[in-house]
Amino acid sequence: MKKRFKMSSVILAGERPGGSPISQAFSVAASVMVPVAGQPALQRVVTAIEASRLATRGIICGPTNGIVNDNPELTTLLDQSGFRWMAQASGPAASAVAAVQALNDYPALLTAGDHALLTPDIVDDFCRDALHQHSQSAADFIIGVVPYPLVKKAWPESKRTVLKFSDQHYCGSNLFAVFSNRGLKALKFWQQAEADRKHPWRIARRFGSTALLRYITRQLSLRDALNALSKAADCQIDFVTVNHARAAVDVDSVDDQALAEKILLAER
Repeated sequence: MKKRFKMSSVILAGERPGGSPISQAFSVAASVMVPVAGQPALQRVVTAIEASRLATRGIICGPTNGIVNDNPELTTLLDQSGFRWMAQASGPAASAVAAVQALNDYPALLTAGDHALLTPDIVDDFCRDALHQHSQSAADFIIGVVPYPLVKKAWPESKRTVLKFSDQHYCGSNLFAVFSNRGLKALKFWQQAEADRKHPWRIARRFGSTALLRYITRQLSLRDALNALSKAADCQIDFVTVNHARAAVDVDSVDDQALAEKILLAER
């Protein structure tokens, strides 16, 4: 079978029932329509993928039919994006599963519609490194992580969610690669974790007490954590490092919108 050297893209653009705090703050129909330096966040994500060399258009999943039909600006953006649109499912993980299954074209790049600082270089670097890592490890699912020291150096005042492992501290990048139907198991595990979010002990039980204790005591490396996650999800999960500080910033709060806008305006 001929190897694929490009990834079809899925952009998650769902909205919370009743609207998210940031969409309400900016009086827009969906958080992906929050303006960042003069453009909706979703438009910036679409543009980054269109201009990349290693990713192709695929599916935009979300928001709901009602939101799309009632908002001409969003309808126009979706129509002009070149992506196929489908309504969101019951949550982010369910939407990711549904969209990747509907796409049915591997490898698939998965990202978020509020990733307003995404650039073609970030997309290409992640795709290239994920493809290479897959060739080495045969991983079914690959996660992109950003070294936290890189983010802290760039914006020391910015508050980010930090994953603290024994070997390094990381931020998420909202960049994922799914390489097969088996890789969907990672997304389905995420879906189960979302369902258990009000019962943390259930999530902890899936990983095993030893791995959980080692993480709490800062004795767990990222590699060990992904080995535990792979076992729990019943698929091979790996990671690549994304050496772009801005990949750690998505626009899901007013503060993040201000930071993203500051960064983009400084580049003009």
